[in-house]
Amino acid sequence: MSWKIEIALTLIRDDLSQELSPEELARAVNLSPSRFRHLFKDATGLSLKQYFKLLRMRKAKELLETTLLSVKQIMSIIGVQDRSHFIRDFKRAYGFTPTQYREQHLHSVIIKRPAGGSRGGQAGHKKAGSAAK
Repeated sequence: MSWKIEIALTLIRDDLSQELSPEELARAVNLSPSRFRHLFKDATGLSLKQYFKLLRMRKAKELLETTLLSVKQIMSIIGVQDRSHFIRDFKRAYGFTPTQYREQHLHSVIIKRPAGGSRGGQAGHKKAGSAAK
């Protein structure tokens, strides 16, 4: 991958709330906009717009899994203004609306936790029982 595209990718990832235009990114790495678009597509397999959407959906998913931020707060962090478009895009990417996704994720975490805890407790119980014999 071209080092110029790597720099552009870093610029994009550093602040998802801003959607840098192909012209701005091309200027930042000293390429023409058309050359930048071509190299970017070759390197990522995606257009710049598709790449922004992919990163934003991934970041939204991460925030839904790791924080209790509202959907509105998450939208602000990832630079999305239109709630209906965000919900549609998120559902297309992950099969659930953001709220449904968080509920599913929390449910799976709650179910997994006791199972792990009870196995640890059983192992500890066996050791205690064998020590008593």
